[in-house]
Amino acid sequence: MPNTDPGTFNGRPIEILLVEDNPGDVRLTREAMRESSIANNLSVVTDGAAAIEFLDKRGAFVNAPVPDLVLLDLNLPKISGHDVLRHVKGSNDLKMIPVIALSTSGAERDIQACYADHVNCYITKPMSYGPFMDLMQDVSNFWFRHVELPIRRPH
Repeated sequence: MPNTDPGTFNGRPIEILLVEDNPGDVRLTREAMRESSIANNLSVVTDGAAAIEFLDKRGAFVNAPVPDLVLLDLNLPKISGHDVLRHVKGSNDLKMIPVIALSTSGAERDIQACYADHVNCYITKPMSYGPFMDLMQDVSNFWFRHVELPIRRPH
């Protein structure tokens, strides 16, 4: 179903889950999403265990929204981003949610491992403010203006 309002997804704000333990990157992503012309709700968790609980709607996250997109750091406390990715893509309820790996690592082994686990996109994070903000705008525009996403169903 095509998106009829370019500022929303099927008439509602886009739900984004950011899985990131670096407070600076969280702040920059929040700022970029606030400045976006796309209406969005950004939820943040800071470790892999919390990400899985959020996605599975367990514990403190029983009322969490189902994300339309997951922005996933790979180097996380408790459970790695690689394990979170495998959890998402191995779940019938979650596997259609697009996952973008955002990592400071440009290592070929990380890139290969993520694509082997069915990541939708792998991006090496820029290390400075301007390029990071530009990247977040590009991600927002691409995934929410040009890509046809599946309609999410609550689980």
